[in-house]
Amino acid sequence: MCSSMDVDEDILREIDREIQEIKNRIGIDRKTLNEVFDRPTLLAFGKLISDRIIDYVDFPISTGKEANVFRAVTPRGKIIAVKVYRIATSNFKRMIYYIQGDPRFSTVEKSKREIIHQWVRKEYKNLEILKDLNIPAPRPVRAWKNILVMSYIGDEVSPAPLLKSVKLSKPEKIYKEVLGYIERMFVEGDLIHSDLSEYNILYFDDIPYLIDLAQGVISEHPMAMEFLARDIRNIVNYFKRYGIEEDAEKIFNKIIKNR
Repeated sequence: MCSSMDVDEDILREIDREIQEIKNRIGIDRKTLNEVFDRPTLLAFGKLISDRIIDYVDFPISTGKEANVFRAVTPRGKIIAVKVYRIATSNFKRMIYYIQGDPRFSTVEKSKREIIHQWVRKEYKNLEILKDLNIPAPRPVRAWKNILVMSYIGDEVSPAPLLKSVKLSKPEKIYKEVLGYIERMFVEGDLIHSDLSEYNILYFDDIPYLIDLAQGVISEHPMAMEFLARDIRNIVNYFKRYGIEEDAEKIFNKIIKNR
């Protein structure tokens, strides 16, 4: 007859075997693996594998202050993007600032890990709003723990570049499209990106795609109007390099009036 200690050791050995299997499906260097995929993250990744959301990770797409984005593949061979938020390096005060005041998240947990989990769910919900509005952005697939799975923007060779890295041939067209996204998000979706700039827009096949929606807030947030004005100002200022001169305050007032 086995003791409870023997059973516990058997469970731990099984978990270790499972984690090793998961590591084998993550085809990235050991340094990145150790920095990003801690034990809870590996187990969360294992859940996504068992649910047949992910088959394996291909390679890193981008590395940010708080998250790494990887190209991955589904069991059916479809390329997807997997965003993994790092518990150790995330700015929890900033996250709480955007979560508080959003009635969709009435409480903010004290646990750092749970704050990250709420942050991921928030990004998923905001991407759902953009999907419903048919605004170009990654399509949400699954939010689980500190991992967000979404559609991949790019071709088989490389991911789509950021807007800041592209020389636009038709800048006025793209400028108007991005301002149109801002207006439709606010007027029809009650959503404000809250951190929109050339660093949070991908450009692929002549289409701008909005990314990094976790900090997006609805109009009930106490800072919503300030965030909306900032988003507009950032886009207006960026497109000045293309000789486009417009008044950000007038655009803001027009959008507010159209709601």
